[in-house]
Amino acid sequence: MTNLDQLKQYFSESNNIVFFGGAGVSTESGIPDFRSQDGLFNMEYKYPPETILSRSFFRANPSGFFRFYRNKMVFTGAQPNAAHKALAEIERMGKLRAVITQNIDGLHQAAGSKTVIELHGGIQRNFCMKCKKPHPLEYVLQAEDVPKCQCGGTVKPDVVLYEEQLDENNLVQAVEHISRADMIIIGGTSMRVYPAAGLIDYYDGDRLVVINKGETHMDDDALVLRESIGEVLAAVVSI
Repeated sequence: MTNLDQLKQYFSESNNIVFFGGAGVSTESGIPDFRSQDGLFNMEYKYPPETILSRSFFRANPSGFFRFYRNKMVFTGAQPNAAHKALAEIERMGKLRAVITQNIDGLHQAAGSKTVIELHGGIQRNFCMKCKKPHPLEYVLQAEDVPKCQCGGTVKPDVVLYEEQLDENNLVQAVEHISRADMIIIGGTSMRVYPAAGLIDYYDGDRLVVINKGETHMDDDALVLRESIGEVLAAVVSI
């Protein structure tokens, strides 16, 4: 039995699936990931991306932050790919209970997924740091420099920067879904970013699947597939 056949068997036997995904889920939509050879962490800038995307850099150099953010973190033309669409279909089938994502692009929702936990926030939501007024993505993109609210406050994207805490409510929901799952599919993530990666420790089942082109520390305990996430999930949905 191939690993894909084994995955299909897991799928047929499971009714409480949770998908835990990272940047690799959206690379097939044209959005670069962080840690591959061509990812953001391997590009050359005056400052490394993890510095630019930190809370302290945002406060000290908001102009530099928003230049990088608009150019390298927001892809308005990106569309949901086969993986996003397959996950939405699995949810409609009643088998997938939640998508837990480290991505901020909103493509899971665009594909039709309803229960999406965005651990690191989302680019579509932006708020004034002073009066808390919400602003659309277009407001941030069209600003000449640092987007400012009518009250004078800085408009910050609702994304979790380095040095910031994850949303407590999102963490609680993620733990609840993972601890109740009868199958976990990890896709497109190196599993190196904590505390997000540590959430998988709350799963105590025996149907752990990793779909990722690179190795992860979860591989020894999982059914591993190195193929395209979109192709694998589309094949599962078609059974």
